[in-house]
Parts: sequence; structure tokens; C-alpha cells
Amino acid sequence: MFNNKWLASLVFAGLFVASGVARADGVSFVEPKDGATVSNPVHVKFAVDGMKVAPAGTMTDGTGHHHLLIDGQPLPKGEVIPANDKSLHFGKGQTETDVTLPPGDHTLTLQFGDGAHRSYGPEMSRTITVHVK
Repeated sequence: MFNNKWLASLVFAGLFVASGVARADGVSFVEPKDGATVSNPVHVKFAVDGMKVAPAGTMTDGTGHHHLLIDGQPLPKGEVIPANDKSLHFGKGQTETDVTLPPGDHTLTLQFGDGAHRSYGPEMSRTITVHVK
């Protein structure tokens, strides 16, 4: 009924998904990698899967823009993302930036928000840790 080729394909597909190669909707850091040791200025690149990047003010479903929270936490869905020196907005649709951080360990949280800067919630965020030399 089943041949070895079919079984091998099934096992390969399972390994492919389990390895994390198949992406789910969400945001991610292209760079730096989680746990990286970095130097100033720290170059940060963002990505999103399952939604489209659009400038602030765009209220089309399935769109939004990135926010970088320095030493902050993901925000609840619907909460307005503050704008300050620890909460950077990329309302022009930018997908990368350079930041200067004090030496030591820091968390970087990427939070995707809608056109009115409202958080899409923890499911559309990602937090990494970096060590700045």
C-alpha cells in the first residue's frame, strides 16, 4: 500500500516542519541573532511574515509597521505603543536601523503595530537578547 519513497517523503516533511524552516506568521530579527555579541552602532534588521509593512496611518487589514522596544516587553493587543527613546517607531515602513546602546546585556523586542500604532499583541512580537561590547 505505501512504498519506501512515500514514507521517506513523509518523514522528510515532518523534519522540515520540526526544524523551524516552515515559517509561521509573525515578526523576526534578521540581524542580530539572539545571544549575539555586538558593537555600536548595532545594526538591526526586521522581517514580518503573514502581514505587509505599510506606513503609519494606513488602516488596511493585514498591514502595519515595526516598533523596536529597547529593554521592554511585548505589549497587549490593542495597546498604543509609546514613542520615546526606548520605544522606536518605524512609521515610514523601515525594516532596518542602527541603534547605539550602552555596554552590557539588552533585550530588543520587535513589536508589530497597526497604522494607529496599536500593538498586534505578543503573537506579533519577538524578543532577543544581545550583549554590547
